[in-house]
Order: sequence, then structure tokens, then C-alpha cells
Amino acid sequence: MNAAEQVGSKRNAGYRAADMVEDGMIVGLGTGSTVFFAMERLGERIAGEGLSIAGIPTSYQAALRARQYGIPITSLDEHPEIDIAIDGADQVDPDLNLIKGRGAALLREKCVCDATRRMLIVVDQTKMVDTLSAPVPVEVLPFASASVSRRLTLLDGRPVLREGIKKDGPVITDNGNFILDCDFGAIADPRHLEAEVASIPGALECGLFTAYGEKIVVIVGEEKGCRIVSLR
Repeated sequence: MNAAEQVGSKRNAGYRAADMVEDGMIVGLGTGSTVFFAMERLGERIAGEGLSIAGIPTSYQAALRARQYGIPITSLDEHPEIDIAIDGADQVDPDLNLIKGRGAALLREKCVCDATRRMLIVVDQTKMVDTLSAPVPVEVLPFASASVSRRLTLLDGRPVLREGIKKDGPVITDNGNFILDCDFGAIADPRHLEAEVASIPGALECGLFTAYGEKIVVIVGEEKGCRIVSLR
């Protein structure tokens, strides 16, 4: 898949997800290029159809983009139950386990995923894999980054502190924390690994999403449309 085909596939997935949003819904808004196509389409529907929704963005970047497209913003405090959420993924396996967090918004994304009734994951075909193997982002308390790194190494991971681009030093999340990208190789048991990482003091959240398969609908963008993957 060349770059132009990938962009087209992402647009197809994002637009399809946006067209599944109904009037009056509270919508979780993830972070990433494919989700931004969904926001673009939601903006078109708001302007052209009078669609009435409110979005809960998972990052400052998502909030800025939502405002650009005219999507009204609300919060998880005001709406602790969400009708539908749209987000991307770094990898998706056949059981709909995910690796997320390339945009460093995994902690808020998991909060939204947990709160939503239905989770639309928008990806292109390259994100669908037989076995999860991408580096797993871990959001860590800066105070504990060294001790968390040591514990991740004991789990046979290879953690690397994510460095900023056009900025000296580490990436700082919207929550004021660091990101460790941890390579575990092929992950045979994602659910067990997620639980192991969650047990480490100072590891606030990891990019493995293994508890939400029943509410996840994966929209896989293709060159000429989309295909839908779910466990139901």
C-alpha cells in the first residue's frame, strides 16, 4: 500500500465511523490521523445536516481539531457514560486486542474506552495483525520512570524513554507524565501482560487494550470502501 492509498483508506474508515454517529450522541474523540478524518466528516454533518452532538476529546490535539471542525466540546466529568467513541490503533489482533498510544494519549483514551457503550476503532489494513508485536507505550510517573523501566525489563521488555521532536528531552503527556515505549516482541498473552504492567507502581497505564473486545467494532479502511470486524 503506497502513501496515497493509505491516506484514502484512512479517510474511508474515518468517514464510515462518523456516519455511524446519531443525533444527540455524546462522542468520544480519540487522537490520530484516522480519527481526524472522522472529525472532518462530523464537521460536515454538523454544518450540512444540523447534526447535534458533543465530543469528549482525549488530548489537547484532539480538542483543537474538534474546535476547528465545529464540534462542540464536553467532558467526561459532565458525561461519565458515552454513547459512542471513535479512536485509532497501532495494531489489532483477531481477538480485537489492541495496542494504542503512538500519540501519547493512551491514558485518557482508555478512560474513554471504558466509559463508552460502543467503541469504533478506525484503521487501515496495515494495522491488522495475527499477533500483537508493536512496542507497548506505558505512561509513567516521572518520579518512578527508572524503577518502572527496571520492572518492565524483568518482564522481558526493552523500555525506551520517548524523546520529543523539536523539543529537547522526553515527551510530556497531556497529564504531565513520561512515556516508555516497551518492546516485548511477539505478545503471546496480551491480557496477562496488561495485568502485569498494571501491577507496577508508577506505571499509570499501558497501551494494551484487552478488556473491551465485546464493545469494539473495527472499521478497516480499504482502497474502495471499508470492512467491519467485530466479535458479535
